[in-house]
Amino acid sequence: MRPATAHRPLLRRVPWRDLVPMRRVEGVAECLHPLPWLALSWWLAAHALWPVALAASFMMFLTALRLNHEAIHGHLGFTKVGDRRVMHLLSGLMLGSNNAVAFNHLRHHAHNGTPLDLEGKAGRMSGWRVLLYGPVFPVEMHVDAWRHGTPALRRRMLVDAAANLLTIAAAVVSPVARYHVAAMLLAQCLTAFFAVWITHHDTEHDGLGARTQRSRLVNLLTYNMFFHLEHHLFPAVPVKRLGRLARRMDAAAPEVAARAGRVL
Repeated sequence: MRPATAHRPLLRRVPWRDLVPMRRVEGVAECLHPLPWLALSWWLAAHALWPVALAASFMMFLTALRLNHEAIHGHLGFTKVGDRRVMHLLSGLMLGSNNAVAFNHLRHHAHNGTPLDLEGKAGRMSGWRVLLYGPVFPVEMHVDAWRHGTPALRRRMLVDAAANLLTIAAAVVSPVARYHVAAMLLAQCLTAFFAVWITHHDTEHDGLGARTQRSRLVNLLTYNMFFHLEHHLFPAVPVKRLGRLARRMDAAAPEVAARAGRVL
């Protein structure tokens, strides 16, 4: 039984529809989140402050993941074409094809915990195994999207590949761009652990399928990305409003959140 179905009687108590609409100006604000971290990481790299630069790059990748996630779910207040343009731009910045990520992420929601859930595969591994699997994860995601996606998806993946080539071409002439490419490749190899495993591990038998986090400080530092149970139960709600949704869940259906595992 899918989590949202299993807990539907309780979840009907939670008011959420007013949290869904997003104005375009809010979507533009979402697009700004990665930029300060990107600029900081480049400045630090230019001054050879590598450990701090990597920390800034991690935050840039995190905020870019959030932005890409919102584009996938249509949470930016843009048109579908606008959402795809965001994914194309982020593909060049993060490397890889975010349209391939979108294909697998939507299947993750539709088939959570089943053999069709390639994205969630990492959540069913042990921690050490998922770290070893990390470099394979983005490759499998891209191959699966190309093999099972529509011709339109394959065309979007080719556009993403062109954006990747532009970034790699910049790395030929710019040391900072070379640092950025290396940092993004490392981030891609760790995505299975940070974006999937820590929010899904050991959830096979709780009837929920995802974890959550209630620490305000942790959620502030992670841009609400650890309200993952809330996202799975109410995928129409934008990430920026998941904190409000969590408080409503705690008030209206405390049994659900009480059963959930915690992130970190």
